[in-house]
Order: sequence, then C-alpha cells, then structure tokens
Amino acid sequence: MLLKNFKERVIYYLIIFSTLVTVGILLWIFIFIVKNGILHLNLKFLLSNYSGDETGIFPMIINTLIVIASTIMIAVPIGVSTAIYLTEYAENGRIILVVRFAVELLAGIPSIIYGLFGMVLFVTILNFNWSILSGTLTLGIMILPVIIRTTEEALISVPKEYREGSLSLGVSKIRTIIKVILPSAKSGILTGIILAMGRVSGETAAVYLTVGMVPRIAKSFLESGRTLSVHMYLLAKEGISFEEAYATATVLLLITLILNQMVKVVSRNEMN
Repeated sequence: MLLKNFKERVIYYLIIFSTLVTVGILLWIFIFIVKNGILHLNLKFLLSNYSGDETGIFPMIINTLIVIASTIMIAVPIGVSTAIYLTEYAENGRIILVVRFAVELLAGIPSIIYGLFGMVLFVTILNFNWSILSGTLTLGIMILPVIIRTTEEALISVPKEYREGSLSLGVSKIRTIIKVILPSAKSGILTGIILAMGRVSGETAAVYLTVGMVPRIAKSFLESGRTLSVHMYLLAKEGISFEEAYATATVLLLITLILNQMVKVVSRNEMN
C-alpha cells in the first residue's frame, strides 16, 4: 500500500514538473521575443509600407491575415466533413484504413515538401504563379491532418446517448449530426482550428515557395505577397535588421493571440 502511494506521488510530481517546464519554456520564448521586439514597435513601423527608406510591415500584416482567413475557409469544411465521415458513416474496412493512412502520412510530411509540391502543382503546372491562391491551397492541404484529427477526437468524445436519443425521436442522422453532435463537439473542433491558425501564421517554407515575397498588399488572390513570417525570415537571413525581425515576431505573436481569443469569444457567445 505504501509502495503504491509512493508511486502515485512520484507520478503526480512528475506530471506537475513536466507542466511547469512546458509553461516555463513557453513563457521564456514569449518574454525573450517581446523583450527584444517591443522597443522597436511604433505606429510608423506598424502602419507604413516597406519600400525605400520606409521599413514598415503593414502590407505583411494584411497579407498574413488574408492567408490565414482564406486557408481556414478552405481547410475547415473539408477537414470537418472528413472527420464526420470517419466517425459517423465509415465502417471498419479498406476505405477507412486508406483514409486514416493518408491523414497520418500528411501529418508526417515536412513543410518544405508541401512548399515544393505547391510550387510544382499550383505555381507551375496550374499556372497560378506565386500568389495568395497558391499559398492558400498548399497550406490548406498542410493543416488538414490537424483539423481532421482534433475534430475526430471531439466527435468520438460525444456520448453515444446523444446520438441514440436524437435518433429515437425520429430525427434524421444528418440533422442529428448538425444539431446535436457538432454543437457538443464544438470546443474540440475550435481547438483544431486554433492549432491550424497558429501553424499557418508561423509557416515560412511553404509560404516562401508559393505565395512569394513581394512586400506589398496583394490586391487579388492571383497576386504575390509577403507574410510576416517570411518577412521576419528575410530580415534575419539577410542580416538586414535583427531589431526589426524581433519586432515583426512580436507582432506575429500578438496577432496569433488576438485571433485565438476572438475564436474563443465567438464560441462562448454562440454557446450562450
């Protein structure tokens, strides 16, 4: 009995220690970036263009928001629909094995491979050139595994009684999914969307090879543009200004935090 209690205490303290280490690393990265970047943030830097003597990041902010929004709009319906099929319709067999294998394979592919694939298919073969559209389609494929996995887990966690109760009342299966199952799994689905948004906002390799790096606001989906992550990479790689690179990273972190909070607020309002 004493040995069992001792083991439980050891495991408990290991869990607490792991949690503190994880949170500590996150806080250290956040503080390090903000500490080095906050001093170089001002309205001129945020609201001016990047041309000539100006070193602003306003075009990059707009391009980043466009890429995030368009990618989420494409990937979420496909990812959620796939997860619904896997959990609610598919039976154990070859088809579901193939789909799950494809999802696992997509999750393990490095982002640079996605970038090369997008450059060959969308930029070259389909002749979309370096554009927001090419990057959006590439990133949409890249984040599908995240959305599918999290949505599938969220749907599986919904109690079977919810389904059985709705179906026993004569409600159709599709209506049960829309009105009962999806609302019950909303928090898990939103978690997947938040994770996907974070990956899209910080992606560099795939964006660099498909969207391009023109430092102006893309006026259409068929025009090239530069995102904050690519801009930060170029500033650091070329040794142009590490101060501006840290400031750009700070803005990118703030945008990601704001978008995450917006998704949570919208979710709470809908639930209420």
